[in-house]
Amino acid sequence: MRTILTTCFVALIISVLSMKVADKPKPVIIGYIGGYKGLVKADRINAEKLTHINYAFVNVQNNRAVLTNLRTDSTNFRNLVLLKKKNPDLKILISIGGWSWSENFSDAVLTDTSRQAFAASAAGIIRKYQLDGVDIDWEYPDMQGEQGNIHRPEDKQNFTLMFEALRKELDVLEKETGKHKLLTTAVGGFESFLDHSEMGKAQQYLDYINLMTYDYYYSSIAGHHTNLYASKLYKSSNDADKAIRSYIAAGVPAGKLVMGVAFYGKTSKLKEGAQKGIGDAMLSHSFGKGYTFIKDSLVNKKGFTAYRDKAAKAPYLFNASTLQFMTYDDEWSVKNKCKYVLKHRMGGVMFWEYDSDPKEYLLDVMNDKLR
Repeated sequence: MRTILTTCFVALIISVLSMKVADKPKPVIIGYIGGYKGLVKADRINAEKLTHINYAFVNVQNNRAVLTNLRTDSTNFRNLVLLKKKNPDLKILISIGGWSWSENFSDAVLTDTSRQAFAASAAGIIRKYQLDGVDIDWEYPDMQGEQGNIHRPEDKQNFTLMFEALRKELDVLEKETGKHKLLTTAVGGFESFLDHSEMGKAQQYLDYINLMTYDYYYSSIAGHHTNLYASKLYKSSNDADKAIRSYIAAGVPAGKLVMGVAFYGKTSKLKEGAQKGIGDAMLSHSFGKGYTFIKDSLVNKKGFTAYRDKAAKAPYLFNASTLQFMTYDDEWSVKNKCKYVLKHRMGGVMFWEYDSDPKEYLLDVMNDKLR
């Protein structure tokens, strides 16, 4: 009898442990799709390799979320929704704002009335096109983003109140449809963003918080733009690990944080006398090519030599003849980011943007390590 009871008890424990493992959600893989470019070639999107698509972007005008090109956007929505035939679990969200369309956020969320109008308009788009949620990409509350953007000290509290208003509207939509409607945000992957927001408070309304751990910029020297850790080759002020630890310390659960990956590079023109690229004096910088082009056409080709900064877990290219430096993510750095996500029990990874790596070199690594 004792043997039977012991066997049953062990079986019960194994069953409970198995349920816990099964219930633990796999990390998300969120891809930003550039609808601002025009018609999206949905047939080229590998839906099975994504958990979420964030459609970029929806504008903010007159305290409302607005489809600037209604015909193009509506066509794109229909085609993206059709991808669910390939992946029924795929979620499609609108991403509101972005670098170029964040100028009116501050006004749109300034009062209770304006916030309600904004939230209702965003939920209205989700309802009309049968989408799955809203992503807010405000660059930045109470901080200067693009030149001319409106920002004010009240943004800090209003950022939180905006999410509260959006969550209420999406909850209404949930009751109508019986399906959970997602609310996410893309935020600065740097520590100072936390001084201008209430992320520990705002997170209660959010499903995921997408850390833009890329576009790190150095005004006078060439440095990494999407490094996981601090470099030992130059004095760096930003890295993904530092940002993640700061957000967790501010009260954001690690399970809601999503690590950003760059599917594109950034290029710097260096001053005469540059010897190693990384850390050398810089004349100018600009957006570079997408990763497929970088890998196929530039890595150890056309005068470029590929290097790995082992401390930062970040690759870079240097052309000693043309004095060009390029920083980017590759398979090695993405593999390390995925390992970090798993180790720290983060929500997953996201990337900007899909078209920049049409051969899916980096997306394949994400799927191999996280799915």
